[in-house]
Amino acid sequence: MILITGAAGFVGSNLVHHLVAQGKPVRALVHSPHKAAVRLAGVRDQIEIVRGDVTHPETLRPALEGASAVVHLVAVAIERERGDYERINTGGTVNLVDAAKAAGVRRFVNMSQNGADSRLPYRFLASKGRAQDYVAASGLDWTALRPSVIWGPQDEFANVQARLIRLTPLIFPIVGDGRARFQPVWVGDVAAAVARCLDDESTVGGEYALGGPEVLTYAQIVRRVLKALGARRLTINVPLPLLRPVVRLMEVALPNPPVTTSLLDLLKVDNAVADNALTGVFGITPRPFTPENLGYMREFTARESLRRLLGRA
Repeated sequence: MILITGAAGFVGSNLVHHLVAQGKPVRALVHSPHKAAVRLAGVRDQIEIVRGDVTHPETLRPALEGASAVVHLVAVAIERERGDYERINTGGTVNLVDAAKAAGVRRFVNMSQNGADSRLPYRFLASKGRAQDYVAASGLDWTALRPSVIWGPQDEFANVQARLIRLTPLIFPIVGDGRARFQPVWVGDVAAAVARCLDDESTVGGEYALGGPEVLTYAQIVRRVLKALGARRLTINVPLPLLRPVVRLMEVALPNPPVTTSLLDLLKVDNAVADNALTGVFGITPRPFTPENLGYMREFTARESLRRLLGRA
């Protein structure tokens, strides 16, 4: 039995479907039964769903009973409350590692982050770095994956650009100089890499960077999203110092802000992958981030995008 934390999330729901298609037994640890009912509806009768919270260790013990492996996906990129990075990303991982050791579950696959490092001044990357440091020191049979930005129908990066474009009919702001680099990796390719880790003991003790086939700047990503939407906008570069107070206002005023000041800071960190294990280790041909593969974005409407910002979607 494979326990997947964050199984109703973006990566989690895709991974659950991938493993079920391979005939693997899955136990899905979810925080929101409602989200699980929607995203896991197609495989509901083929998996076990348990409710739990990595910040509450007492909920993890029953979830781990009889498990042979854990895939840990729970993390937040956008804080809803100050301290969520430390409480969820780092503390949640510590709780899960300790619970796995107590339950005698040896195999542990941790979804880290490209660029994560406990020594960095950026709280998100530092929280993910501290989490991986704890995993690496645990004595478990662990593997860590370090993806660049992950894209797909439920992602919180490329889709945010698409929804903001729907809400800005004439002009679209490019953050900073637009040269921040990413290597967008398809969520299905990430799920396939996780599955191969579970099947391949040679990956134990390894940390593997995952990226797509191309390194793209933020401006290039926006242009591809515009083309996928069939939209035209005048793009203008807005310096970060001018954007910061606007983003800070959104953090305060919106229940579901599309970006935060912490994420703005991450644009200073190169998110390209130096040694792409997706191809070099796992033998996966990555799906490119192209307008042809972004057709699902055409379903996004201005009304739905506004509802998401207001926390009503």
